[in-house]
Amino acid sequence: MNTHILPGRICSKQGDKVANTRQKDDRQMAWIPALYLFHNTFLMEKRLSVIIPNYNGGKTIGKCLGAAFASTFTDYEIVVVDDCSDDDSVGIIGQFPCRLIKLDRRSGSAKARNEGARHSSSKILFFIDADCLLQPNTLATVDQTITGNEENVFGGTYTPLPFDQDFFSTFQSIFINYSETKKKEPDYIAGHAMVISRELFLKHDGFPEIFLPIIEDVEFSHRLRRAGIVLQMNPAIQVTHIFNFTLVKSLQNAFRKSHFWTIYSLQNRDLTMDSGTSSFELKGNVLSWFVTVLSGVLFGLTGNIGYILPMGLITFVNLAGNRRFFAVMHRVKGTAFTCLAALYYTMLYPLPVAAGGLSGLVRYTIACRNGGH
Repeated sequence: MNTHILPGRICSKQGDKVANTRQKDDRQMAWIPALYLFHNTFLMEKRLSVIIPNYNGGKTIGKCLGAAFASTFTDYEIVVVDDCSDDDSVGIIGQFPCRLIKLDRRSGSAKARNEGARHSSSKILFFIDADCLLQPNTLATVDQTITGNEENVFGGTYTPLPFDQDFFSTFQSIFINYSETKKKEPDYIAGHAMVISRELFLKHDGFPEIFLPIIEDVEFSHRLRRAGIVLQMNPAIQVTHIFNFTLVKSLQNAFRKSHFWTIYSLQNRDLTMDSGTSSFELKGNVLSWFVTVLSGVLFGLTGNIGYILPMGLITFVNLAGNRRFFAVMHRVKGTAFTCLAALYYTMLYPLPVAAGGLSGLVRYTIACRNGGH
């Protein structure tokens, strides 16, 4: 695949008007800082390369790059790989002094990340997404974490509070933060905050480019683990995510992730694994919801009160099983939010997760019968 590498446009603000006698000299000398910035940005090897895949990220990529260039850590480069966007993304990216790689056809985020890694100039790669905002100290934390530990792969996570702090976005950000940071050695490292040496990344062939959507990072992580690479989580490496979630978007996201995760887990034979957001707590929550709904339906059909007697016990066990998640929500957002979020999580959120899992099971079964995987 052909790629086009373009330097971002270097912008500078002119100062106040100077004396007329100096205007000519200023114009003649104006190219010097621009040339220095170009050399410093594109020709000198940096300690870190921040790799950002972009597809139609016009609403977020400007905020993403603005936050990246506000970092207190200075020894880094930004590599943005545009996956044939048809919005104004490329124009926005061009306003920043970053390296822009343009793919010549729509290829997916895995291909974009891999191309970014291949065209990077640093020994350490840090993958984020176009809707993620670095904290001022994120890159410094990344550098401190991997220095002397280049043989390992490190992960970060979302800040508990997202950029857009409405209910559904906040719920999702807390959920992901909690789920990804439970274990020091997680089952996988998410692509929205992955730290890996360039040498190790290329040696193990990067993200799978022909694969199920949205979980390429899970497959890559599992491949690394099978090769004996240690995955470690550092909760201090944080990026703030822009969700813009509504109720519908939250439910759609749950369905889509459950659908593809189920297919992959059936292929990988680890459906019951406690794996990040596909956690024991979530699976127990869905099972509790299913049994409760089934009991209610059976009671409605038969009038037998025996069907609903266990419902209280089931609910109690489910709430107890998720108590740590609720405790984190309470610490971040307080009692009122936690009560509302607990209702959403236990009564409505399991529906799209269960539906996505069922559709994934059906799709996997049909593929197996047709000789696929």
